[in-house]
Amino acid sequence: MSVARTVSENLLSTYTKLVTLEKNSFRYWRLRIMYASIIGYAAFYLVRQNFSMAMPGLSEEFGFTKVDLGWIGTWWSITYGVGKFINGYVSDRSDARYFMALGLLGSALTSYGMAYGESLMFFGGLWIINAWFQSMGWPPCARLITHWFSPCELGTKWAFWASSHQIGAAAIFLLAGYLLNNQYGWRAVFWIPGAIASLLAVFIFNRLRDTPRELGLPPVEEYKGDVVKIDPREEERITMREVLRMVVANKYVWFVGFAQMCLYIPRMGIFFWAPMFLKEVKGVSLAIAGLQLAAFEIAGLVGGITAGWLSDHMFDGRRGPVGSLFMMGCAVAIGAVWMIPAGYEFLDTIVLMLAGFLVYGPQVMAGIASADLTSKRAAGVATGLTGSFAYVGSAISAVGVGKIVHLYGWVWGFNSFIIASIFGAFFFALTWNKRARILEQN
Repeated sequence: MSVARTVSENLLSTYTKLVTLEKNSFRYWRLRIMYASIIGYAAFYLVRQNFSMAMPGLSEEFGFTKVDLGWIGTWWSITYGVGKFINGYVSDRSDARYFMALGLLGSALTSYGMAYGESLMFFGGLWIINAWFQSMGWPPCARLITHWFSPCELGTKWAFWASSHQIGAAAIFLLAGYLLNNQYGWRAVFWIPGAIASLLAVFIFNRLRDTPRELGLPPVEEYKGDVVKIDPREEERITMREVLRMVVANKYVWFVGFAQMCLYIPRMGIFFWAPMFLKEVKGVSLAIAGLQLAAFEIAGLVGGITAGWLSDHMFDGRRGPVGSLFMMGCAVAIGAVWMIPAGYEFLDTIVLMLAGFLVYGPQVMAGIASADLTSKRAAGVATGLTGSFAYVGSAISAVGVGKIVHLYGWVWGFNSFIIASIFGAFFFALTWNKRARILEQN
């Protein structure tokens, strides 16, 4: 009996050590995947959002109109939207580590090349290539987050990851504002971020790993103990037939897509046009505009995390209610930005921060809902499809708003943002009672 007891105790001890080692390993890799993907996706913004900060310089040196620059933004958005859907499918069948690093390196090189441009055709063509490489950033991140974090925690964890948007955007607004304020010129706004992003592409290639299975770890749902029954196919690569069934034929994915389209009209409209608006209408320098927009992004970071927490803990994994309520608040905040007269820089900053808080919450909700409504195997292609709708909205916010402002003034540009926000709230409301499929099945 004593021998049997000793053997059983030894086996129990060994098992306990293995479980502890596995948990420690999972804990280590989840933290590593989280911070590396945040830094990596933030780096994409360094070589994306620098264009809007360079626009006043391009306009002054080459005489480009708002419509000229708007067309560049529109073709960038169209290319990005198409690329996001195609690369979403490719990403779900690829290693996220290689895919994301390649996209960032390509974006960095195109940004560097923009510093040597002289014509509208050159800038437009190279920025379209940039859009394709940019579309390789989001889908692998969606794949990473859904494979390393379980459905019951996805709202909060996705929101933390989504802080990469605000970190990257705030960083480029501050960096570009500094470079322009110190007379380095618009060309430096392209080549310096390009050099930084190239180095960060090497960093994320070193840090990231595709899935827990690649490291000999079990599915994250098993590690967290959140799901009773796990479909063994959840760890397999998705097929085109499953894409058509789970994503394309899913009406709720389309509702989220339309909500994204409406959301991106004010979101990208502020991104694209705010530096010029603040300079022309509010009378501030580009350095001050950069600080105000950095504050907008920082508030957005808080808004995204708040929205994720609310959807997990207050709405039981439902993303629609949070997206809808935030979009209604966003309409009010954008109206307030317009109504504040010039000369109230501090008040402008506060209201811009409120708008940032409210506009980024729905963006986080749309990404999570896209993954919730399908499968983690389809996270890349689902977020890619809804992201394609988003960049239809982005395209509208570029040349569309540029044309509206050119013909009717900034007031109608802001009215378009408000109307789009209200429609976005409506489409989010159509998914009010939907949760992750795997939670409904268990």
